[in-house]
Amino acid sequence: MSGKVFLVGAGPGAPDLITLRAAGALRAAEVVVYDFLAGPEILKFAPLSAELIYAGKRGGGERAAEQSEINRILIERARAGRRVVRLKGGDPFIFGRGGEECAALRAAGIDYEIIPGVTSAIAAPAFAGIPLTHRERGSFVVFATGHHDAAKDGESAVPWEALARAAHGRGTIVMLMATGRLKEILARMASGGMPPETPAAAIQWGATAAQRTVFGTLENLPDAAGRAGIGAPAVIVVGECAALGRELAWVERMPLFGRRILVTRAAERAGEFAARLRALGAEAIEFATIATAPPSSHGALDRAIAEIESFDWVVFTSAQGVASFFARMRERGRDIRALSRAALAAIGPATAARLGEYALNVAATPHEYRAEALVEAIGAARIAGARILIPRAEAAREVLPETLRELGAREVVVAPAYRTIRPHREESDRIAAMLNDGAIDLAAFTSSSTVDNFVAIVGAEAARRAKAAVIGPITAATARACGLEIAVEAAQYTIDGLAGAIAGWFAGAPRR
Repeated sequence: MSGKVFLVGAGPGAPDLITLRAAGALRAAEVVVYDFLAGPEILKFAPLSAELIYAGKRGGGERAAEQSEINRILIERARAGRRVVRLKGGDPFIFGRGGEECAALRAAGIDYEIIPGVTSAIAAPAFAGIPLTHRERGSFVVFATGHHDAAKDGESAVPWEALARAAHGRGTIVMLMATGRLKEILARMASGGMPPETPAAAIQWGATAAQRTVFGTLENLPDAAGRAGIGAPAVIVVGECAALGRELAWVERMPLFGRRILVTRAAERAGEFAARLRALGAEAIEFATIATAPPSSHGALDRAIAEIESFDWVVFTSAQGVASFFARMRERGRDIRALSRAALAAIGPATAARLGEYALNVAATPHEYRAEALVEAIGAARIAGARILIPRAEAAREVLPETLRELGAREVVVAPAYRTIRPHREESDRIAAMLNDGAIDLAAFTSSSTVDNFVAIVGAEAARRAKAAVIGPITAATARACGLEIAVEAAQYTIDGLAGAIAGWFAGAPRR
């Protein structure tokens, strides 16, 4: 039985600018054939089991796969009954040869679907504050490619002079793949009658942390872009609307604009933190260094759940501990009302919030996110003579149970509810290279485990090149022991607190 091919637009590069339908197609993909501009953060939507096939090229560098070879791969994999995603930067039908690939699939009798994407021709100007239309400055838009595609007479297939005459004072011309021939193209527009003072702009790596914008005119933009080192991939905008970017620029004003931050949190929790950083303008790279798995044995936890009514306190030291504990309660067929006798303690607001999702109130939460402060929040009088359950990670500090025993707890039962493991990281070489190149501004750590695993995965030498942002003193101590430089230490031990501390630190830090 034949499979199906999805021609998917990956958008301009930021993972939160991909469409919901595109993300859904990637999550269900068995094969992903992708281009250079479909970045690694977007590929993370695909299952680990998916076959990834690189078919693109990096502007002027490595050779791209021939279109006929790409067509062959798509047809071959689909005929084998597999769900194939052809992932293209931007939109598959804007200078992406999507039409050629559809024609080849149709001729081969292969079912296909088109999923549009946000083209960089629109996204890059928007992120530079350039509206492509304006009631007083431009009533139409022309999209053109600057890539040389000669007609039979040897001249470019794009009538630049005619476009210049049509757009002068009335429209906007947007060019992709034009940096290599920018001087020639703009000179032809000038020969078509467009005034040399016509506003123009070049936007490189639009909608990413590497975004750079150069404003100029038809006459001087090539030299200005050259001095600034603007190269592919870039979007060129010519027309009166381009001038508006100088006053309407917005993304540069965001507190974390241009910053690339590594998020090392567990994969299932990394998205929440990354979203907060992106909302502040950062490019957040999710590089989970920790994953969770069932404990080696559920024995201790199952015995505790069976006699849950006998505990005076249940103390949770992480949000994951809450989730794992109640998942096991459900599996063992216990009613949540069996907890009615026990008071609940949470090590921090995130853990308390997770308990709140079960409509459970917390009797003790410390002001500091550490075991010693949690003991103080419960209070010695409530600890003495109490039977206390701690459902937690399999490997954890013993400070909390030992302190509770020292303060006279009748019994402290430590029950592993989950264990933390080091995930397999196929992209560790890429992250290590970015660290060595100074391309990572900050690495954020939310636990000692994320620090230890980060160092083990990328190597001590690369890890020490990262400036660290940490969520609390325990994580900070681990980072220092590993030789990392602490740049940010959150005073409030929450994700929001860490994000705010990062933004505050960058407010006074020089840009790359």
